[in-house]
Amino acid sequence: MQDREDVLQLVTETATIEKRDLLTSRVRVTTQTETAEQLVSAALERQDVEVVRVRLDREIDAAPPVRTEDGVTIVPVVEEILVVEKRLVLREEIHIRQTKTTQTVELPVELRKQHAKIEREDVKSNPIEEDI
Repeated sequence: MQDREDVLQLVTETATIEKRDLLTSRVRVTTQTETAEQLVSAALERQDVEVVRVRLDREIDAAPPVRTEDGVTIVPVVEEILVVEKRLVLREEIHIRQTKTTQTVELPVELRKQHAKIEREDVKSNPIEEDI
């Protein structure tokens, strides 16, 4: 017998995977803006000042300080006059009274509000391929 070499062939299989994009549906988003008038209220504060001059013409020994009595700020106004001696004369006081008033007001304002509308269009029956 003749030596015969048997040859054994090796075979290898490979697998390849490919992907493709397939359009199955579309989405459309639209927005709508509505306006609505609404009353808003706010408290407004107002402060008034009343100034009253009170004539005194009274001699004093020293200048009095600025003071507050019953919610009235009193600012003394003094004058030096020359006599044989120097004296302080309180000419007047300025009385300042502060008052506050609060008023509620309502004003119409326009407010906007958006709504989103979403529409879906199925294309499953006739798929469209898109290359990206």
